[in-house]
Amino acid sequence: MQMICKFDKIDLGSDSMNDIVIKNMQRHESILGEYATKDSEAVYLKKVDEDIRTPFFRDADRIIYSLSYARYMKKCQVFANRDNDHLQSRMLHVQFVSKIARTIGRALGLNEDLIEAAALGHDLGHTPYGHPGERILNKISNELGEGNFYHNVNSVRNLLFVEKYGNGHNVSVQVLDAIMCHNGEIVSNEYYPKKKNSDDFLKEYYATYEDSEVAKYLRPMTLEGCVVRISDIIAYLGRDIEDGIRKGLVTFKDIPKEITDVLGTNNGDIVNNITNDVIENSLGLSYLKMSDKVFKAIDSLKKFNYENIYKKSLTETENKVLEEKFRLLITTYIEDIKNNNQDSPIVSSFLKNMSDDYKQNTPERIVIDYVSGMTDDYFDEQYLIIKKQ
Repeated sequence: MQMICKFDKIDLGSDSMNDIVIKNMQRHESILGEYATKDSEAVYLKKVDEDIRTPFFRDADRIIYSLSYARYMKKCQVFANRDNDHLQSRMLHVQFVSKIARTIGRALGLNEDLIEAAALGHDLGHTPYGHPGERILNKISNELGEGNFYHNVNSVRNLLFVEKYGNGHNVSVQVLDAIMCHNGEIVSNEYYPKKKNSDDFLKEYYATYEDSEVAKYLRPMTLEGCVVRISDIIAYLGRDIEDGIRKGLVTFKDIPKEITDVLGTNNGDIVNNITNDVIENSLGLSYLKMSDKVFKAIDSLKKFNYENIYKKSLTETENKVLEEKFRLLITTYIEDIKNNNQDSPIVSSFLKNMSDDYKQNTPERIVIDYVSGMTDDYFDEQYLIIKKQ
């Protein structure tokens, strides 16, 4: 059957085609709730080249097309030795966070574009080997005089200063702030947004490198940022247990009954029960809230996961070997930069393509950027190459 395009027969009336497109792109604005962040409130640190996309929609595009986003595919969530294809990668985790956060956001009448951008970008700065790698790199970064290393802060650094060959992506302050403040390891039964401007955001960002207390108490400037933060927790709690089951460390039957009676006995129930609880307790409020019983169950389940899964994801010996790997790579690459070693990938591949402004960073900072951005496999590959030299 022949298909006929009737687009040229549309009666545009008094509106031009461009006006119709813009209206379609902006139609979600008319149904946003009282406490939602409006597109018109988007703030940028650089001049924006506008197009038909709304600001936070465009932010999400810039994030998913970034090189850091592509590397999610080969970065682990908990278990780096992925001998089972169903174990989570970092890519899968951020998609879970995005879907859960958008569900909560839509139910509460919030800006889903802002939520999606922040959710998909929240782990861009994660190291190879997940949180064990982050702890090691934090230790080494302080020893090198480069301050604290936190993956959430490093996600912001990647977008601002490393991506696009050192020129950075022009992403809104609201999205950058939600990424920086997403820390899902710190749980609360209430999440209040903190009013900020771009100067406040930058002040907090730079302060995290010098003061670990600042990082502990970061709060998002938008309610959408609060949604991403709680969704990070919802996304990993039950799904990490599923990975723990696949690794033979735990079963859902091992979880104390006082937890499963509230949250459920499988990942689907855990996600559904917490999500519904947040929605039911937060509707119409200027902050997020969950019931006391769900908050207590989440807190208990986090402790259960830590003792039974996270502490066992790497043995003590494996942790020591991992630190040795980080130290060898970092020490070697710093010397390679100082000696302009053209045989080293950090000089011949990474630095060669970076902007002149980026090259003004210290060798230590450049190496931290490079190593933290590695996938698990590339990290191991480079370690073996250097080890054989």
